[in-house]
Amino acid sequence: MNADTLTARREEGRRRLEAYMERHRRSIQLKELAILREVDALCRRHGIPYWLDGGTLLGAVRHKGFIPWDDDIDIAMRRADALRFAQAAQEELPPNLFMQMPRTDPTVKFPILKVRDLDSLIVEHGDDFRLPYAKGLYVDIFPMVDYPSVPPGFVRRVARGYCRANAILHERHRYSWRSVAELFYFGGKRALCRLLWEGARAVASRGQYLSNTLDNNGYGIMHRADSVFPLSTVEFEGISFSAPANPDAYLRDLYGDYMALPPAEKRHGHAAFYRASLS
Repeated sequence: MNADTLTARREEGRRRLEAYMERHRRSIQLKELAILREVDALCRRHGIPYWLDGGTLLGAVRHKGFIPWDDDIDIAMRRADALRFAQAAQEELPPNLFMQMPRTDPTVKFPILKVRDLDSLIVEHGDDFRLPYAKGLYVDIFPMVDYPSVPPGFVRRVARGYCRANAILHERHRYSWRSVAELFYFGGKRALCRLLWEGARAVASRGQYLSNTLDNNGYGIMHRADSVFPLSTVEFEGISFSAPANPDAYLRDLYGDYMALPPAEKRHGHAAFYRASLS
């Protein structure tokens, strides 16, 4: 088989996969919406505040539902509330849903919580199939913490630096002099960023800003607390869910001019493959 034939076959495989995912994206979204409704109901029963976050909030404001090419759901809550939610979820979620976090699934290392559907599959680019963690469709829950009242530029440099160093240190490495050098360089950089962060938390007041935990703030952003609280509501797929007090300010923190659509080549979801049901 010559090189041109191989290239054509690969391109045909790529087109078929993209067509499959396009056909099934809506069924994926609706299953994730069902997970979100279970999460919302549990939060209401226990008085746990949460709000739509990230692309889900953007979709609610810009599209009144999912971003057409999106394939996940994001919500946020204060870290103490996330711990309360996790405890209640382990006891009250229906059997098809799983509260995934290091305590319930020791093979996972991510710094967020996920409510997973057990009768589905989503494959993302960072997944490790050597580990047996649940890989069903999910709702992401991002724990939020108070930030020190420091300039946004400081937060961007420290948070981005910490997350980049942390990501490199957690990549799989082959034994080499380069990997040894990276261990020392990025280990030192991560330690310095952590030291600067803890110093800022020690000397600056807190309560005016909040954002993701440091190890999950790769964008280096923070929100004014009064843009989040008191919570409001927003329509998402025809259903009312909790939202930040000022969605416009919140989304501008995340995306800048969030009403402008991205270029066509960037309109894609996070998944490499998904399946709405394993039955």
